Amino acid sequence: MAGCMLFWAERSRNRNMVEFVNSDPAMVLFFARFLRACFDVPDAKMRIKCNLFADHLQRQREVEQYWLDLLVLPRSCLRKSSVNVYSKYSKKTRRNKLPYGTCRIAVHDTQIVQHIYGAIQEYGGFEEPRWLDGRPRKSQAGRRPRA
Repeated sequence: MAGCMLFWAERSRNRNMVEFVNSDPAMVLFFARFLRACFDVPDAKMRIKCNLFADHLQRQREVEQYWLDLLVLPRSCLRKSSVNVYSKYSKKTRRNKLPYGTCRIAVHDTQIVQHIYGAIQEYGGFEEPRWLDGRPRKSQAGRRPRA
């Protein structure tokens, strides 16, 4: 249940891929364990991507290795990291806010995503058909558009 709730809170909106992004190492590790324990996701199917900040640039390999070691994944699971550079107008106030940036775990598997979406609906006691069939929500007749 906890893994499903984390996914609900931090997921991407992709119906065909489990994608989870966070800066908290314990939370990222928990989510990876959830995928392994509940869905038997092998390491070879997991992909990680680091989102780094300009002050991480000198330590890029170290930061990437930190996430790989934490998640016990081989380097082959790592995708190209992105680095957010400071704009020329920035006062560079973000320094050292997130020592390891953020880590994105991705598993391309529609069946797992659909299973998680179904579980969330069961736990929450609601239905969200567009999560399962991908059709956009129909507007309700007589309803005013939001401002």
